[in-house]
Amino acid sequence: MDPVFTGVGVALVTLFDDHRALDADATAGLAAQLVELGADAIVVAGTTGEADALDDDERLRLFSAVRAAVGSASDGAVVVGGTGAASTHQAVALTARAPDTGVDAVIARTPRGLADPSGYYRELADAAGATPVLAYHFPAVSPPGIPVEMLPGLPVAGCKDSSGDPTRLLATIDSYAGPVWTGNPALIHMAGALGCAGGILALANVAPELCAAAFAGDADAMRKFTPTHLACERDFPRGVKQLVAERFGTSEVLRMG
Repeated sequence: MDPVFTGVGVALVTLFDDHRALDADATAGLAAQLVELGADAIVVAGTTGEADALDDDERLRLFSAVRAAVGSASDGAVVVGGTGAASTHQAVALTARAPDTGVDAVIARTPRGLADPSGYYRELADAAGATPVLAYHFPAVSPPGIPVEMLPGLPVAGCKDSSGDPTRLLATIDSYAGPVWTGNPALIHMAGALGCAGGILALANVAPELCAAAFAGDADAMRKFTPTHLACERDFPRGVKQLVAERFGTSEVLRMG
């Protein structure tokens, strides 16, 4: 299957004002800046975007605002909406509404404790209709994640792998024919060499140019972004937001934590 996008997608931070109210316009403005700097896709309201602290209406507002800010996929960037939730019921309800915002695809992390995600993704695919659904493996946040042997049977248009495990990435591309995006900057060079579709990275909020260069095979770009990547990882997502604020003058306010 053709990937929804190739290259570097930004796992976009969500910006809030001093009262922790959603600032959709500022978030969309940041997305537009990142596209101008070379980001190929914007992934809205995912883990980096503090999705667990957003209600459905806020997520939908973000999807619409980012879509409007970055233009259409043909002349701007692909927009992917995060619709994962704590239960299948909640995720299905949000996924059914997401296509009306103009997103090109949705991505849904598996609920915590779900050993077999087959039914979950089947219901999401039904709710999404013609809009592609991307699977999202992140066992550190939503254990156990997606068993690699189940991935080929899921009704999805690709998978983001945020395990950070190079052996898992190898096993995935060995057994799964669909597009794969790494969620870990430490593996972006490897992902490019292996023919993965790209990466969906929190680091791309801060250094989209270096992420893109590393995916294209520039090992020196990885060395250059390493201190920033380590800073992002140290206190997530606070570290990411602080670095974004330093570069773009955005709010550092968190809802999570």
